[in-house]
Amino acid sequence: METYDCKPTLTDTQVLEFCKQGFLMLESVVPHAINQRTSEFIEKHGHLPLLKEDWFVKNVFQNSQAAGAVRSLLGRNFALPIGMANHQIECPESAQNWHRDGGSRYSPELNHLQVFYYPQDTPAEMGPTEILPGSHFFFCLQSWMGHYGSIRGGVKTIAPAGSIFLTVYSIWHRRSASIACNIRNMLKYCYWRTVPPQRDWIIEPDFDFGHDHSPSYRLETPNFRQQFRDWYDVAEMFYWLCDKTNDFQRKLGGDGWPPGYPILWKPEGFRRFQVKELE
Repeated sequence: METYDCKPTLTDTQVLEFCKQGFLMLESVVPHAINQRTSEFIEKHGHLPLLKEDWFVKNVFQNSQAAGAVRSLLGRNFALPIGMANHQIECPESAQNWHRDGGSRYSPELNHLQVFYYPQDTPAEMGPTEILPGSHFFFCLQSWMGHYGSIRGGVKTIAPAGSIFLTVYSIWHRRSASIACNIRNMLKYCYWRTVPPQRDWIIEPDFDFGHDHSPSYRLETPNFRQQFRDWYDVAEMFYWLCDKTNDFQRKLGGDGWPPGYPILWKPEGFRRFQVKELE
């Protein structure tokens, strides 16, 4: 196992946002020359030999912006990928079924990151991966997912060449439909944690863990969750990453934190009944 360390690049707010969304897109972070070299290498040798190519490891696995984000989320001396898949398709192609990858675990703990790299421009016509924000907390049997078509709130990861996006391993995703006539490469690999979590990314001096609406733990996109469950799960993951799980456990209940909704806001499922006084 080879590990790597670098400076973290994410702030408190960005780490919290990752906990909410379940993914982070980093556009055009790999140099153009490396993207071209990667595409040409795959065409001649396939993708697996790239694991042994120093130029690829340095510019992709150890890419300063991508690795800095990984370092922020997985801590010091995170493990570098030991395997890699190339989800190559010959467009046009129909959409894939929604799925979560095998071995997914549902927990506030973030010990693995699944990462995607586009070595070529990947517009909508090329069938980019579509993900469902917030679904990394949403357990469902694999056999109950495939029948869904378009889901409200789904995001197609349309991106220029050299883009890398990080995901929580259990996030719902699929290949979207493509209409272009071309080959699309998409490299996929994992990093994992080797040290206990701690809040050692870029700390914002004024960051407020908050009560009620400061800061907001609510996922704005459709989340398909019961009442405050999404806020609760996001907060628990963020507290775990900060090594503050004990603090989180002491803040349960209706008069504590979460639920996390603004004081004057009516939560989902809540109806206010007005009783007319009898004269």
